[in-house]
Amino acid sequence: MVVIHLQNIMGGIERLKKEAGVTACNFIKDGMKIGLGTGSTVRYTVIEIGRRISEDGLNVVGVPTSKATRELALEVGIPLVTLSESDGLDLVIDGADEFDNNFSLIKGGGGALTREKIVAQSSKSMIVVADDRKQVETLGDFDLPVEVLPFEWERTRDRISSICPGEVTLRGGSEPFVTDNDGYILDCRFGPSISEPKSLEMELLSIAGVVEVGLFVDICDAVVLASNGGVLTLINDSGRLN
Repeated sequence: MVVIHLQNIMGGIERLKKEAGVTACNFIKDGMKIGLGTGSTVRYTVIEIGRRISEDGLNVVGVPTSKATRELALEVGIPLVTLSESDGLDLVIDGADEFDNNFSLIKGGGGALTREKIVAQSSKSMIVVADDRKQVETLGDFDLPVEVLPFEWERTRDRISSICPGEVTLRGGSEPFVTDNDGYILDCRFGPSISEPKSLEMELLSIAGVVEVGLFVDICDAVVLASNGGVLTLINDSGRLN
């Protein structure tokens, strides 16, 4: 009985992810240049874009944020360009590990935070796809990912530890996870205490050896949120879609 119950829960979560990922495609218009995010929810977005290209004749190009997304996009038939070739993006659709009421995000659970932020900052707007488990009052229950240079990463970890109240661990441990940029990821246990994400982002970025921080502030314009009650689109009143 327990196994069946867990299977039902996991099936429900995947259904929510798919609903959010597909619904986000409603922001896409013919001729757009689209940033393609990374993660289990936005995967459904990429698949749906490919379907609309093949079945509906949608004319778009994409810029992937990771090698994994690039492979999936090519598999489903999305034409790809580089960010420099695109001369700026109309829209980026990506996932998030957490988001708060101010539309600030924690990202990087998949390890692509640096490329994701580069693409997001090069876009006219950012749409996040998520299920309702990702919505929080205060960021930090999900460990904050920080990409760092492998060179003397222990020293970088020590300096981050002077800021972070909880444990700072190397993702992958003795066999470190390596990002698409050949960096390491430190997962920082702040707990639900990140009430000033912009200040924390700036403080962490001031540490030599830090490549990027998984805090996305003042960049998300809407969240397509799926729950058992349906799909809800939350629009940031201070965002660029108004």
